[in-house]
Amino acid sequence: MGRRALGRQFGWLWASYAVSAYGSGLGFGALPLIAVLVLHAGPAEVSVLSAVGPAMGALVAVPLAPRVEFRRKRPVMVATDLVRCAAMASVPAAYAFGLLGFVQLLLVSVLVAAARIAFNAASGAHLKALVRPEDLLVANSRLESTNWSSIAVGPPLGGAAIGLFGPVATVLADAVSYLLSALGLAAIGGREAPPPAAPPGRGRTAGLLDGWRHLLGDPELRALYLNNLLVSGLIMATEPLLAVLLLRQLAFPPWQYALAFAAPCLGGLLGSRLAPRVVARYGRPAVFRTVGTLRAVWLIGLVLVRPGLPGLLTVIAVELAIVVNMSLYTPVLATHRLERTPTHLLARTLTAWSIGQQAAIAGLTALAGLLAHATTPRTALAVIGLLVLPTPLLLPRPARTPAAAPGAGPGPAVRGAGSESA
Repeated sequence: MGRRALGRQFGWLWASYAVSAYGSGLGFGALPLIAVLVLHAGPAEVSVLSAVGPAMGALVAVPLAPRVEFRRKRPVMVATDLVRCAAMASVPAAYAFGLLGFVQLLLVSVLVAAARIAFNAASGAHLKALVRPEDLLVANSRLESTNWSSIAVGPPLGGAAIGLFGPVATVLADAVSYLLSALGLAAIGGREAPPPAAPPGRGRTAGLLDGWRHLLGDPELRALYLNNLLVSGLIMATEPLLAVLLLRQLAFPPWQYALAFAAPCLGGLLGSRLAPRVVARYGRPAVFRTVGTLRAVWLIGLVLVRPGLPGLLTVIAVELAIVVNMSLYTPVLATHRLERTPTHLLARTLTAWSIGQQAAIAGLTALAGLLAHATTPRTALAVIGLLVLPTPLLLPRPARTPAAAPGAGPGPAVRGAGSESA
């Protein structure tokens, strides 16, 4: 299943995604780094750039959802790539002329975050139209494996590039990657299916909340959505806490800190490539319940981190377990979400999902930071690890098979029925 041919058009889409993902991997954390190294920003300004920028971008993306919904998706994807290219390219240009300021970095962060949400909404809808329904899981697993490999390779190379070529080198590389992605999307070719027609008599901003209505109105998607908000938010909230714990309190060298997060991402290649085979063997409901539970139970292990090599191996082992299960779970979730969403609601639903997830990450990260300030980073990690343990209770439970009527023959196999519809 993993080697199934998905056609030339998907090949261009995948190549465009790969170029963009690796460019973003190289530029991971580049704007806060520039704020520190070039503008000599303090902790408060860096926190604003890291949290407020993406949060404002999510707000900007809200009115974009209907506009993306009722337009052809490929031009939207090209346009958002070009917007991100221009925004990121403005940073090295301003730096070269000595005009770079904090406000510009904040505006770039807002534009990139909003354009990313709009791009993801359009690309999800386009993917559903581009490949056959039975190929959606394979396609999503390939995109997911590319994402994890870019995270594993990009940041270490980006750090080396900054050391060799200066603080804005990776931002320029990221800008070029968006331009190459736009060119790849334009090369897909073929006539795109017409977008859904906008309801007559409604304004351009009508239907802003339709995506959330669909997510919260579908029992399965509601359970998966709420579970994902908490799990993703709590996992990401540990990142700044670990930075303080490992680098400041336990005195890990920077290369060990980078290794602790880069090495486990290689497990994402394993999990994402296994997703089609695991679903084919055990069924989608089993993946949601079992893998969805396994991605949440390991986080408490970060409390056990100690100085030296044992501590480094502990972080790598915990992060590896989380990444393998997340990378297996995510393409299954993405496929299920596409299948359960009508075409005329896809862009708004995916936008609502992204905005909710981004808001949850920002809010929980801020709360974790306040808790760590009031206590210690290790205490905050322990609280997060405990809070994430009951999140699997939100996952949808498999439907009970009705009892057979007296004299009736045996019903369909439970696994076979579950693999078709969770």
